[in-house]
Amino acid sequence: MLNAILFDLDGTLTNTDPLHFQTWQEALEAVDMTIDREFYDRHISGRVNPAIVKDILPQLPFEEGLAIAEDKEKRFREMGAKLQRLPGLDKILAWTQQQQLQQAVVTNAPGENAEFMLNALDLQKIFPLVVLAEDMPAGKPDPAPYQAALDQLQVQPENAIAFEDSPSGVKSAATAGIYTIGVTSTHSPDNLTDAGAVWTIDDFTATRLWDYLETVS
Repeated sequence: MLNAILFDLDGTLTNTDPLHFQTWQEALEAVDMTIDREFYDRHISGRVNPAIVKDILPQLPFEEGLAIAEDKEKRFREMGAKLQRLPGLDKILAWTQQQQLQQAVVTNAPGENAEFMLNALDLQKIFPLVVLAEDMPAGKPDPAPYQAALDQLQVQPENAIAFEDSPSGVKSAATAGIYTIGVTSTHSPDNLTDAGAVWTIDDFTATRLWDYLETVS
Protein backbone atom coordinates (compact mmCIF):
# COMPACT_ATOMS: atom_id res chain seq x y z
CA MET A 1 0.00 0.00 0.00
CA LEU A 2 1.29 3.44 -0.93
CA ASN A 3 1.51 5.77 2.07
CA ALA A 4 3.96 8.50 1.07
CA ILE A 5 5.57 10.26 -1.86
CA LEU A 6 9.01 11.79 -1.37
CA PHE A 7 10.36 14.46 -3.69
CA ASP A 8 13.83 15.76 -4.31
CA LEU A 9 13.83 19.55 -4.78
CA ASP A 10 16.40 20.79 -7.32
CA GLY A 11 15.62 19.36 -10.76
CA THR A 12 12.52 17.53 -9.49
CA LEU A 13 10.11 20.16 -8.23
CA THR A 14 11.69 22.74 -10.52
CA ASN A 15 14.37 22.67 -13.22
CA THR A 16 17.12 24.62 -11.49
CA ASP A 17 20.02 22.80 -13.16
CA PRO A 18 20.84 25.38 -15.87
CA LEU A 19 20.99 28.09 -13.21
CA HIS A 20 23.18 26.00 -10.90
CA PHE A 21 25.56 25.29 -13.79
CA GLN A 22 25.78 28.98 -14.69
CA THR A 23 26.36 30.16 -11.13
CA TRP A 24 29.02 27.51 -10.49
CA GLN A 25 30.80 28.64 -13.66
CA GLU A 26 30.71 32.24 -12.46
CA ALA A 27 31.80 31.45 -8.90
CA LEU A 28 34.76 29.33 -10.03
CA GLU A 29 36.09 32.16 -12.16
CA ALA A 30 37.43 33.55 -8.86
CA VAL A 31 40.03 30.76 -8.86
CA ASP A 32 40.58 30.79 -12.65
CA MET A 33 38.74 27.51 -13.03
CA THR A 34 36.62 26.81 -16.11
CA ILE A 35 34.13 23.95 -16.11
CA ASP A 36 32.05 22.44 -18.89
CA ARG A 37 28.78 20.57 -18.71
CA GLU A 38 30.43 17.15 -18.52
CA PHE A 39 32.54 18.21 -15.54
CA TYR A 40 29.50 19.70 -13.82
CA ASP A 41 27.42 16.55 -14.30
CA ARG A 42 30.20 14.31 -12.99
CA HIS A 43 31.56 16.29 -10.06
CA ILE A 44 28.90 18.77 -8.94
CA SER A 45 25.31 17.90 -9.87
CA GLY A 46 23.26 16.48 -7.00
CA ARG A 47 26.06 16.58 -4.43
CA VAL A 48 26.39 18.51 -1.16
CA ASN A 49 28.72 21.50 -1.20
CA PRO A 50 31.32 20.18 1.30
CA ALA A 51 31.84 17.10 -0.88
CA ILE A 52 32.01 19.24 -4.02
CA VAL A 53 34.59 21.56 -2.49
CA LYS A 54 36.81 18.71 -1.33
CA ASP A 55 36.63 17.13 -4.79
CA ILE A 56 37.09 20.07 -7.15
CA LEU A 57 39.07 22.56 -5.03
CA PRO A 58 41.60 20.38 -3.16
CA GLN A 59 44.30 23.03 -3.65
CA LEU A 60 42.43 25.49 -1.41
CA PRO A 61 41.92 25.51 2.34
CA PHE A 62 38.54 23.92 2.96
CA GLU A 63 36.98 27.06 4.47
CA GLU A 64 38.09 29.10 1.47
CA GLY A 65 36.48 26.58 -0.85
CA LEU A 66 33.26 26.69 1.17
CA ALA A 67 33.24 30.49 0.86
CA ILE A 68 33.30 30.11 -2.94
CA ALA A 69 30.40 27.67 -2.73
CA GLU A 70 28.48 30.07 -0.49
CA ASP A 71 29.07 32.86 -2.99
CA LYS A 72 27.69 30.59 -5.68
CA GLU A 73 24.55 29.91 -3.64
CA LYS A 74 24.04 33.64 -3.07
CA ARG A 75 24.22 34.19 -6.84
CA PHE A 76 21.73 31.37 -7.34
CA ARG A 77 19.21 32.91 -4.95
CA GLU A 78 19.61 36.34 -6.53
CA MET A 79 18.86 34.93 -9.98
CA GLY A 80 16.21 32.37 -9.08
CA ALA A 81 13.21 34.51 -8.24
CA LYS A 82 11.27 33.34 -11.29
CA LEU A 83 11.55 29.59 -10.82
CA GLN A 84 8.73 27.55 -12.34
CA ARG A 85 7.20 24.30 -11.10
CA LEU A 86 8.07 21.26 -13.21
CA PRO A 87 5.24 20.41 -15.66
CA GLY A 88 2.61 18.20 -14.06
CA LEU A 89 3.73 18.94 -10.50
CA ASP A 90 0.44 20.60 -9.61
CA LYS A 91 -1.40 17.52 -10.84
CA ILE A 92 0.57 15.04 -8.77
CA LEU A 93 0.41 17.23 -5.67
CA ALA A 94 -3.38 17.39 -6.03
CA TRP A 95 -3.50 13.62 -6.55
CA THR A 96 -1.35 13.04 -3.47
CA GLN A 97 -3.70 15.16 -1.39
CA GLN A 98 -6.75 13.42 -2.83
CA GLN A 99 -5.25 10.04 -1.93
CA GLN A 100 -4.43 11.34 1.56
CA LEU A 101 -0.78 10.40 1.21
CA GLN A 102 2.01 11.86 3.24
CA GLN A 103 4.71 13.78 1.41
CA ALA A 104 8.09 15.31 2.07
CA VAL A 105 10.97 17.03 0.37
CA VAL A 106 14.37 15.36 0.74
CA THR A 107 17.17 17.56 -0.53
CA ASN A 108 20.92 18.06 -0.66
CA ALA A 109 20.33 21.80 -1.11
CA PRO A 110 21.61 24.09 1.65
CA GLY A 111 18.82 25.04 4.02
CA GLU A 112 18.75 28.66 2.87
CA ASN A 113 18.39 27.54 -0.74
CA ALA A 114 15.65 25.05 0.10
CA GLU A 115 13.64 27.71 1.92
CA PHE A 116 14.17 30.16 -0.93
CA MET A 117 13.08 27.70 -3.62
CA LEU A 118 9.97 26.50 -1.79
CA ASN A 119 8.94 30.10 -1.22
CA ALA A 120 9.64 31.06 -4.84
CA LEU A 121 7.50 28.12 -6.00
CA ASP A 122 4.80 28.85 -3.39
CA LEU A 123 5.19 25.33 -2.01
CA GLN A 124 6.23 26.13 1.54
CA LYS A 125 2.83 25.18 2.96
CA ILE A 126 2.51 22.04 0.83
CA PHE A 127 5.37 20.15 2.46
CA PRO A 128 5.18 19.87 6.26
CA LEU A 129 8.43 17.92 6.26
CA VAL A 130 11.65 19.06 4.57
CA VAL A 131 14.67 16.84 5.23
CA LEU A 132 17.99 18.61 4.68
CA ALA A 133 21.11 16.58 3.99
CA GLU A 134 23.14 19.13 5.95
CA ASP A 135 21.28 18.00 9.08
CA MET A 136 22.11 14.33 8.46
CA PRO A 137 25.25 12.32 9.25
CA ALA A 138 25.80 12.17 5.47
CA GLY A 139 24.09 13.58 2.39
CA LYS A 140 23.02 11.86 -0.80
CA PRO A 141 24.17 9.42 -2.24
CA ASP A 142 24.13 8.07 1.32
CA PRO A 143 20.64 6.76 2.19
CA ALA A 144 20.56 8.71 5.49
CA PRO A 145 18.33 11.60 4.26
CA TYR A 146 15.68 9.22 2.90
CA GLN A 147 15.87 6.97 5.93
CA ALA A 148 15.28 10.02 8.11
CA ALA A 149 12.24 10.99 6.02
CA LEU A 150 10.78 7.50 6.36
CA ASP A 151 11.40 7.49 10.10
CA GLN A 152 9.78 10.89 10.62
CA LEU A 153 6.76 9.95 8.53
CA GLN A 154 6.63 6.50 10.18
CA VAL A 155 6.46 4.85 6.76
CA GLN A 156 8.11 1.64 5.60
CA PRO A 157 10.26 1.95 2.44
CA GLU A 158 8.04 -0.46 0.50
CA ASN A 159 5.12 1.92 1.10
CA ALA A 160 6.80 4.96 -0.45
CA ILE A 161 7.78 6.34 -3.85
CA ALA A 162 10.66 8.75 -4.45
CA PHE A 163 11.24 11.08 -7.39
CA GLU A 164 14.85 12.03 -8.09
CA ASP A 165 16.72 13.73 -10.96
CA SER A 166 20.37 12.97 -10.13
CA PRO A 167 22.35 9.74 -9.84
CA SER A 168 23.36 10.61 -6.28
CA GLY A 169 19.74 11.21 -5.29
CA VAL A 170 18.53 8.06 -7.01
CA LYS A 171 21.19 6.02 -5.26
CA SER A 172 20.24 7.53 -1.90
CA ALA A 173 16.54 6.72 -2.27
CA ALA A 174 17.04 3.30 -3.85
CA THR A 175 19.57 2.26 -1.21
CA ALA A 176 17.00 3.21 1.42
CA GLY A 177 14.73 0.61 -0.19
CA ILE A 178 12.32 3.06 -1.84
CA TYR A 179 10.75 2.54 -5.29
CA THR A 180 12.56 5.33 -7.12
CA ILE A 181 11.45 7.00 -10.35
CA GLY A 182 14.03 9.11 -12.17
CA VAL A 183 13.17 12.54 -13.55
CA THR A 184 15.27 13.31 -16.63
CA SER A 185 15.38 17.09 -16.26
CA THR A 186 19.09 16.93 -15.48
CA HIS A 187 20.57 13.54 -16.39
CA SER A 188 19.94 10.93 -19.05
CA PRO A 189 17.59 7.98 -18.46
CA ASP A 190 20.54 5.58 -18.61
CA ASN A 191 22.44 7.48 -15.92
CA LEU A 192 19.44 7.37 -13.62
CA THR A 193 18.57 3.72 -14.17
CA ASP A 194 22.22 2.77 -13.76
CA ALA A 195 22.08 4.50 -10.35
CA GLY A 196 19.01 2.51 -9.30
CA ALA A 197 15.91 4.18 -10.75
CA VAL A 198 13.26 1.61 -11.66
CA TRP A 199 12.27 3.71 -14.67
CA THR A 200 12.26 7.37 -15.72
CA ILE A 201 9.93 10.18 -16.76
CA ASP A 202 10.56 13.54 -18.43
CA ASP A 203 8.20 15.27 -16.01
CA PHE A 204 5.00 14.65 -14.04
CA THR A 205 2.77 14.73 -17.12
CA ALA A 206 4.16 11.37 -18.32
CA THR A 207 1.45 8.87 -19.28
CA ARG A 208 3.50 6.01 -17.86
CA LEU A 209 3.53 7.69 -14.45
CA TRP A 210 -0.24 8.06 -14.30
CA ASP A 211 -0.79 4.53 -15.55
CA TYR A 212 1.47 3.35 -12.72
CA LEU A 213 -0.22 5.49 -10.07
CA GLU A 214 -3.57 3.97 -10.99
CA THR A 215 -2.17 0.58 -10.00
CA VAL A 216 -1.03 1.71 -6.55
CA SER A 217 -3.91 4.00 -5.56
